[in-house]
Amino acid sequence: MSSDNKIEIRKLYKIFGPNPLPLIDKVNNGMSKDQLLEEHKHVLGLSDIHLDIPNQSLQVIMGLSGSGKSTLIRHINRLIEPTSGEMMVDGQDVLTLSQNDLLDFRKNKTAMVFQKFALLPHKTVLQNVSFGLFIKKFDPLEAEKQSMHWIDRVGLLGFEHRYPQQLSGGMQQRVGLARALANDPDILLMDEAFSALDPLIRKDMQDILLELQSELKKTVVFITHDLDEALKLGDNIAILKDGSMDQEGDAVNILLSPKTEYVRKFVEDVNRSRVLKAKNIMQNSSEISKDLMNGQSMKVKGDDVIEKFIDRVVVDKPTLVEVLGEDGSAIGYLSAERLSEILRK
Repeated sequence: MSSDNKIEIRKLYKIFGPNPLPLIDKVNNGMSKDQLLEEHKHVLGLSDIHLDIPNQSLQVIMGLSGSGKSTLIRHINRLIEPTSGEMMVDGQDVLTLSQNDLLDFRKNKTAMVFQKFALLPHKTVLQNVSFGLFIKKFDPLEAEKQSMHWIDRVGLLGFEHRYPQQLSGGMQQRVGLARALANDPDILLMDEAFSALDPLIRKDMQDILLELQSELKKTVVFITHDLDEALKLGDNIAILKDGSMDQEGDAVNILLSPKTEYVRKFVEDVNRSRVLKAKNIMQNSSEISKDLMNGQSMKVKGDDVIEKFIDRVVVDKPTLVEVLGEDGSAIGYLSAERLSEILRK
């Protein structure tokens, strides 16, 4: 296992039904999900999944309903048992853990945030957030201190003695996130965690997650069916279709080089200017002519999305956009032709 990877998934299959193992060969020989159900009364959940998830990265897994994305995330903490394959975490195959070791793995290595919040209705916000620490037998005062820290971080200070039914949906999901983070897991599993929220609240939760991730550097596996959310959040995106991996890569790879018709349909209506950053599409100096290098230029930050500076390009008509790194030095360039090409795709 590579030291850069937190999770490595190899040859993972899940077929639901009473006798799934002999059917793997049929799937490998081209039997479709529909054929498997019609001819053998088994359901194909996952087929030959290979995926590396680097340490401290935010991995998005997306697809339509029935694609296998929620099935996949539940294999990481073995809420679902595979038909065959390997699920390596820190070099250890989770699928070989004993029941006691698995319980310890779930308590200490991972935490999960669910779509439906999964809060305990008879407990307050503070009691919900500290529930995992209670299970781990933390000192009550330390558990309360740690829980209050995360309640504050997700913006719920003052609500710690309220009950879930007294909170909005967005506030309840903040409780779920605080509860997961209070346990200080290495791996945060988020199964369509924001999909039940209104658009503005959903955006707020996405921003909170990105802010926390920039500080905490957890390994996050985030499930969604929304491409805009995937492109905003993901360091890497894996797109599933009928239990198989259709394409995997970063936002630029997915947007600009879709490999299948399924992925092309996903990306065709995406506003690229809101997703792609200057550093994603910049050119090096060898790709820029001397005339352009000596012409009128403007400067943008590498992390600026195209939408942030495209109006200036249209009005000022520079021959070149200079892309700056965090230290203010040039890390690349963008010609007007390159910008036009990207926005036309």
